[in-house]
Amino acid sequence: MNMIPSLNRRRLMKSAGATAVLAASGLAMPALSRASSRPVFTHGVQSGDVDTNSGMIWTRTDRPSRVMFEVSTTESFANSKRLAALDVLPESDFAVKRLLEDLPSDQEIFYRMVAVDLSDTNAMSEPVIGRFRTAPAARRNVRFTWSGDTAGQGWGIDDQGMYTYATMARHEPDFFLHSGDTIYADGPMKDEVELADGTKWINKVLIDEKRKVAETLDEYRGQWKYNLMDEHCRALNAVCPTFFQWDDHEVTNNWSSSKDLSGDDRYSEKSVGLLTARAARAFHEMTPIRFMPAEPGRVYRKIAYGPLLDVFFLDLRSYRGPNGASMEEEMTDASRILGAEQMRWLKRELANSRATWKVIASDMPIGVIVWDDFMESSGAEAIANGDHGPAKGRELEIADLLRFIKNAGIDNTVWMTADVHYTAAHYYDPNKAQFQDFNPFWEFISGPIHAGTFGPNDLDMTFGPEVKYVKAPTAEQGANLPPSAGLQFFGIADIDGQTEQMTVRLMDRDDNELYSVTLDPVHST
Repeated sequence: MNMIPSLNRRRLMKSAGATAVLAASGLAMPALSRASSRPVFTHGVQSGDVDTNSGMIWTRTDRPSRVMFEVSTTESFANSKRLAALDVLPESDFAVKRLLEDLPSDQEIFYRMVAVDLSDTNAMSEPVIGRFRTAPAARRNVRFTWSGDTAGQGWGIDDQGMYTYATMARHEPDFFLHSGDTIYADGPMKDEVELADGTKWINKVLIDEKRKVAETLDEYRGQWKYNLMDEHCRALNAVCPTFFQWDDHEVTNNWSSSKDLSGDDRYSEKSVGLLTARAARAFHEMTPIRFMPAEPGRVYRKIAYGPLLDVFFLDLRSYRGPNGASMEEEMTDASRILGAEQMRWLKRELANSRATWKVIASDMPIGVIVWDDFMESSGAEAIANGDHGPAKGRELEIADLLRFIKNAGIDNTVWMTADVHYTAAHYYDPNKAQFQDFNPFWEFISGPIHAGTFGPNDLDMTFGPEVKYVKAPTAEQGANLPPSAGLQFFGIADIDGQTEQMTVRLMDRDDNELYSVTLDPVHST
């Protein structure tokens, strides 16, 4: 993939555009200053939540600064649009993001940012540049990738870095869907890890915030900054939007509002509510996720990506009842995993969607059995309760949703997820299910992108999943394999602009195609 070349200071200073940006900001044109005194963009750029006419962009400076923005449809920034400057302060850890609006559809968008030190207006940064492509208003081919699980189980940035990001970038996706466990706030790292073959994994890059569990706001922010220290992650961010959702490790393992940390000696802060609040603030500060005025901090949302694709991002964390047996036979607040309000939103938006494909981005799979604290006696941590019978507990919400999709005539729903640290393709068949009031559908799992590899897990037959493909460690290989073992996974979805077919491929870190299936769209009359 061709990367956007950096503009050096001399070229920028010669640019009438840069001069105009400074003038429009109300700041005087700074004199040349020593490099050591200039503001620095510390963690590259990010874009996200891009649709046909808008998209979020993000960056971070090293000090209080006024950040100026230019937007253009050409890499030369000829006839660029200059936006109002924004100030970045310690309260946001010097991170800044903004929504770019009124963009042309299906267009390469280039954005450039320059920072001026608020304490010394003679000190101006080098520019930082990124790009993304807006969604199409008419049919065209669409490609996106997805995966989850970044920097988990103690596997950090080694000599190769988070290489799966580079592998994904070579496919030039329109966007990357990060399916959750975007950080591991509860996963401290060591400088070195002894491997089973006698060699060592060396975390070449490590910061203090990664040496303990995150508890303070700054420690949660540090988890995000660590990922952005990886060159492959930054390179993908500069040219490809990331659509983020979260799962548990953004806060702590298997969290819900009822999480009890009283017995976990790693935490001096025992309030999961306070930890969640700090984690959520860091999540929204450090990612280019859209701000939802109706519910600030909300993660579930829809991104309309042209006539062929709508993506519905679920949040299976914030509104769930307690983890446990989840065996209620009637719906209660305790048995919910999406929550009543999110479920109403999802049904409404699915019914209103006119896109050919409706991708439901779920941070946890439907039929994979995931036990709380890895023990069956602790009950369900995910949706499936492991009894293989009629829908109970959290399965009731999914049964209600699947029945609604069938009765409302909503076609072409595909579920994409991560969480379980292996890759698989599941086909849900009502003829093989205990609950049968739904239309068949596919669920694709991919990950980890850079974390320990586990699995595969057993499947619960309530909704009749059939394993079409799975790749995970063998019994001989064991669990928690490092990224160097090669079992790191991502998926690619291609939607053909002419036939409207969706081809889904499961890939590994070395860019080997492991499985592929082409799905034909259904058009109900």
